[in-house]
Amino acid sequence: MDAWRLSVGTLTTVPIGAPIAVGSRVAASAMVLAPVTALLLAVPAGMVFWIALVSGTGSLVAAVLVVVTLRLGDRAFHLDGLADTADGLAASYDRERSLAVMRTGDTGPAGVVAVVMVLMAQIAGAAHLGTVGLAGGTEVAAGAGVAGSVVVSRAMLTLGCVRGVPAARPDGLGAVVAGTVGRLRAAGLLLLVSVIFGGVLLAADPSAEMISSWSAPVALGVAGAATALVLRRCIQRFGGISGDVLGAIVEMALAASLLTLAALAG
Repeated sequence: MDAWRLSVGTLTTVPIGAPIAVGSRVAASAMVLAPVTALLLAVPAGMVFWIALVSGTGSLVAAVLVVVTLRLGDRAFHLDGLADTADGLAASYDRERSLAVMRTGDTGPAGVVAVVMVLMAQIAGAAHLGTVGLAGGTEVAAGAGVAGSVVVSRAMLTLGCVRGVPAARPDGLGAVVAGTVGRLRAAGLLLLVSVIFGGVLLAADPSAEMISSWSAPVALGVAGAATALVLRRCIQRFGGISGDVLGAIVEMALAASLLTLAALAG
């Protein structure tokens, strides 16, 4: 229950009690539960997208509504992390200076640009899925693609917390979860997410008129590559991960998954 409370309380706005104790095992379990917790955001986002499409709002408006739904569901926590990470990377090549900038809470030009660009990428990817879905009468598949991408993006947290990845500083969320997830456990979880995502796409579009089940592992692979790039850069610059870096991973992975599905749809 502590792991569930930590996962839900960190990733969503759903009211839940604080964990009684948070150790490495609880932190690891909380990160492994992230894809399950993500369903609290993914299902509403997918439903909103589908309803907006069939209601005639247009794919662009539907995509914007998805982003709004996610922001209401996660209080823009991950976007804040993305902005802080971008500011830290742009601030200085001095590690301590970069970490200090990230802790101020202010958003600088680099942070603003990063948030705008990533949100544009997310909206563009979802909008194209909606356009293809409307053209082929496969709006349900488009909604499934959006929902699955939300789950994929939260599953990437296991990569950010895998053993061997250090914390950037001795306090904060990063210090609690860094290096807590075993590599085999992370690999198994990502494989499971890929299989389930592919099955959902197959059920939503059996004829693969819009998107096929193999698109799921491709989207997860691209999201994983984006996560690896973020991790590599942040470890080089900051010495490890922080809560902000984990937020950046989520938002970058969501954009990568949606854009990949959009590129494969047709």
